[in-house]
Amino acid sequence: MLCAGALLPTSLIAGELTQYEAKYDILRKGSNHGTAVRSLKKLDNESYELTYHSDIEWMIFSDSRKETSKFTFKDGKVSPDHYSMVRKGTGPDKNYKIDFDKKNEVVTSSTSEYPLKCEWTDDFQDAISYQVQVREGLKKGETNFSFPLVDKKGNRRDYNFEVVGTEVISLPIGNVEAIKVKRLYDTDKRQALAWFAPEMDYMLVRMWKGEKGTEQFEVQMNSFTVTAPTATVDHTKNLQAN
Repeated sequence: MLCAGALLPTSLIAGELTQYEAKYDILRKGSNHGTAVRSLKKLDNESYELTYHSDIEWMIFSDSRKETSKFTFKDGKVSPDHYSMVRKGTGPDKNYKIDFDKKNEVVTSSTSEYPLKCEWTDDFQDAISYQVQVREGLKKGETNFSFPLVDKKGNRRDYNFEVVGTEVISLPIGNVEAIKVKRLYDTDKRQALAWFAPEMDYMLVRMWKGEKGTEQFEVQMNSFTVTAPTATVDHTKNLQAN
C-alpha cells in the first residue's frame, strides 16, 4: 500500500484547498488516445480557479477543450462565480461563459442577451466545480450527493451521486486505495464512475464512462504535483517508490 498520507497534507493551510496540478491519460479499450491536465490554484482570499484541459485523438475524431471555473470556497462550501468552456475539433466548436451573480441572484450566459430564466439557488454548481464539492463531502464521510447545475440555455440539470465502495486500483502512479463514486442517471443506459484517493487528499484519480455497457473512455492519473506560493513538490516519484 502507498504511504501517500504522509506525503500529501489535507491542505497546506487549515481551511484552504490544496493547490495542485494533476495529469491524466485518456484511454479507450486500454489504448491511449489523449491527455488531460487538471489544476487548482488560489486567486485571493477565498477565491480559487479550477481548470480542466483535455486533448483527444481517436481515428478521425478529435476533441480539444478547456473548462475553467472560478469559485469561492468558505466554510467547506464551493460557490461558483464564473464558468467558461472552449471546445474545438470534430463537429461544432463551442465557446461560452456563464456568470453567477450572487448579489442579484441571477445567472447570465454569453449566449443570451438577458439573464437566464432559471430559479436561483445558493446550491448551484457549474460543470466542474461540483467535483471540488464532492471531495469536500467525502472528507466529511458523506455518501450521497446532489447538485443543481445550470447550462448555457438556463436549463437546470440535477447531478446525483452515491458512494458504492472502496477498492484498490492500479494506476500509472502505482496502486491506490480509492473511494468509488457512481453517478445516478434516470436511465440505466448511461454509466459514470469516479475514484477519489483519501491518502492523496481525496484527489480524483480515475474516471470511467460508458453507455449501454460499452466503455466510452477512461481517465487515469499519471502524475500529481502539490503547488504552493513558495514551493512546488512533485509527489509522483515518491508515490511510485512506495
